[in-house]
Amino acid sequence: MAPREPKQTLLTGLALGVIACLAAAAFVIFAFAALAAIAHAGEYHVYSCRTPSGQVAPTDGWSAPEHPTYDPTLNTCQAGGGLIAALDAGYEHVSNSGNDKATWAFEAPAGETIAGATLWRAGNTPGGANENASYIFWLSGVAATGLNTQIFDECSAKKGCASEGNLTNPAAGENRVVAPSGALHSPYLALSTSCGSFVLTSCPTTGGGKIPYSAMVELFAADLVLSQTAGPTVSSVGGGLVEDPTVEGTTDVAFHAADPGSGVYEAIFQVDGQILGRRVLDEDGGRCRNVGGTSDGLPAFLYTQPCPPSLSVDLPFDTTPLTNGVHHLLVTVTDPAGNPATVLDRQITVANPSTSACGTGAPSAGQGPPEAATLSARWKGTARARLRGPYGAPHTIEGQLTTTAGGAVAAGGALEVCELSAHSGATTRLLATPRTDPAGRWSLKLPRDLSSCELLVAYRRHPGDPLPAAVRTLTLTVPAALRLRIAPRTAPSEGAIRFSGRLLGGPIPPGGKQLVLEARAPRGRWLEFHVIRTRPSGRLGFLYHFRLPGPARYQFRVLCEHEADFPFAAGASNVVGVFER
Repeated sequence: MAPREPKQTLLTGLALGVIACLAAAAFVIFAFAALAAIAHAGEYHVYSCRTPSGQVAPTDGWSAPEHPTYDPTLNTCQAGGGLIAALDAGYEHVSNSGNDKATWAFEAPAGETIAGATLWRAGNTPGGANENASYIFWLSGVAATGLNTQIFDECSAKKGCASEGNLTNPAAGENRVVAPSGALHSPYLALSTSCGSFVLTSCPTTGGGKIPYSAMVELFAADLVLSQTAGPTVSSVGGGLVEDPTVEGTTDVAFHAADPGSGVYEAIFQVDGQILGRRVLDEDGGRCRNVGGTSDGLPAFLYTQPCPPSLSVDLPFDTTPLTNGVHHLLVTVTDPAGNPATVLDRQITVANPSTSACGTGAPSAGQGPPEAATLSARWKGTARARLRGPYGAPHTIEGQLTTTAGGAVAAGGALEVCELSAHSGATTRLLATPRTDPAGRWSLKLPRDLSSCELLVAYRRHPGDPLPAAVRTLTLTVPAALRLRIAPRTAPSEGAIRFSGRLLGGPIPPGGKQLVLEARAPRGRWLEFHVIRTRPSGRLGFLYHFRLPGPARYQFRVLCEHEADFPFAAGASNVVGVFER
């Protein structure tokens, strides 16, 4: 290996970054899972050229410094290729001239550095070498030029390196390169080709037409982990949550936020230490949207500065899910890197009017009926108060109403059965008023479209009594139900398949429900490869392009994870098999 200092004088460059083309095939998805790292506050992913699911991505942050017009730097990402830096064949390329070099360079936004970088790249040096000079390509980081430039992944024809990686299979494992720590923690990465030597001389001149390039390197996809230290600032805080001594119903908090780096991303509401809700403040036409696909818990975006630099918002806050009394409320705003700023940190007193129309209140001394009642309630077929069952299944609840002395309440005693759906902001609704038989027994067949919920069964001795004589609570947990279709079920290599289907039940959040697309090889481990949202109707759609040659068999499903604004537990769709021929 040549001495480090002359090599750095010869090879200068800016910086490249990293990872992740594709994921049609299961082994490609597995490769992305292997990139898992520990998530740290202050970091976020940016995809370039392609996302882990194989979708085309912008090349935000990449540029090609000035160079001779006959040495091309091509951006073919939109056409299915990558970023190409090449030395054209048929021209004389002079070493150490400062001109005969083609480079694609990435620079992080001001105030940010690159904390991690992996890439899928391939290149070759068909122009070869002579006694004094050689065609080469390499990756570099840390500094744009000078002795601090960190060279890695060099391929020199003079050292016997004719090629690296696989130019015809972008997702091949041999294309994967992880930037070493010494080349990170600066704003720069680059990939370059050049004619190099220790003296000013020319590389071999190859015949134009025999080969297209004397040397070239192509970046198929990149996943850069950017680190940001400065976080958002907040001003002009107001609204009912700030000013009112007690709150009820839906109130609000208004504020202005600004961020010097990646922008203003998300507001988070925490009550008594538990996250009650989070909201992306402005998706900015999709730029400020977490596209997923990471395995380290960090969000991922398609732009280096994805979110608005500043904005003013007035956010509603529903207090009805909270019990009356004093609660600790913390409202924060974050940037995409997860840096938080406090909007509001105070004790709030919730004082909502009683909502015991369905008997949610409890009997109290002096207010109950002259002769107290005993009410039992259970799921039919079990004595348990909790039941987990699939969406659409028939469920029946039953029980008995008696006096404390053990006798039956008069036949025809009316009960109230109400549902409190398990999503934020839900209110109780009356389902039915079943009546008892002569022995005090009662039963009720429930609607098949119930979500996860609490069922409140109450008895009032006299209509209009402010408090019930007896109350029982039953809990139903329903996993989300999805129907998935994929067409065609057999697709050509590099062809496309379309996902369609529907998320059953509701209510669906106004902006649609987030779903996770998962894939595996038969009998393999399920791995996430894309995140989508349903339409408000619950319907889903997604077009996927295979990127690897077949034949291969895959299995796909859609996962619906639990979120506070959708009243179902986590659930998965049916599994659909696809053959890529």
